Amino acid sequence: MARDKVCVVIGAGDATGGAIARRFAREGFTAVVTRRSAEKLQHLVAQIVKEGGKVHPFGSDARDETQVVELFRQIETEIGEIEVFVFNIGGNVRFDIRDTTARVYRKVWEMTAFAGFLTAREAAKAMVPRGNGTMIFTGATASLRGGRGFSAFAGGKHAVRALAQSMARELAPQNIHVAHVVIDGAIDTEWIKANFPERYNAGPDAILNPDDIAETYWQLHRQKRSAWTFEMDLRPWKENW
Repeated sequence: MARDKVCVVIGAGDATGGAIARRFAREGFTAVVTRRSAEKLQHLVAQIVKEGGKVHPFGSDARDETQVVELFRQIETEIGEIEVFVFNIGGNVRFDIRDTTARVYRKVWEMTAFAGFLTAREAAKAMVPRGNGTMIFTGATASLRGGRGFSAFAGGKHAVRALAQSMARELAPQNIHVAHVVIDGAIDTEWIKANFPERYNAGPDAILNPDDIAETYWQLHRQKRSAWTFEMDLRPWKENW
């Protein structure tokens, strides 16, 4: 019996992660979408179903090894074969270094570096025996340079980039495409609208459209292995960089 091909999106929020899940669902993938609270996935699930796609939501804490192992076991045994894995957890906070508590720094590290490691490890365990798969990590400007007030966020995002680099070198010979996408700019979200109205109202070309980001992820998955991309950056054409 043929099994569903699955796209797992860890951190399927209302913007980028949700758009990625919807894009792959339109191509016939079963979207497995996760957040810590399954209730927050209801709107996304309704969207995918309305568009004719298949979706399974999970409330799962990507920082908890037991939950992560069980999540991937359940996907592989009850839903289908994981062909695409996307790590999309953010963790963006801003504090002066003197105001950054150990709790804040540890939490951001757990959400980014540790959760990225746990979930990617389990995805690799599923993909390597089949010799096929795509793994994409969502990065940020902080993946490349630490900005003022972003010591915790930059530390976590630097670590995720290093993880992706190591995995790409290890897994590429086994036909697993690992990519890291640097999102360099504001994304069209309600949070940006509320906190940066001047940027939000500067026009559609001043912020990144989640659907356009998702299209790039789809194209990364479709790349021929003679010309795989490891790292790419995305920014609106009005972004200063």
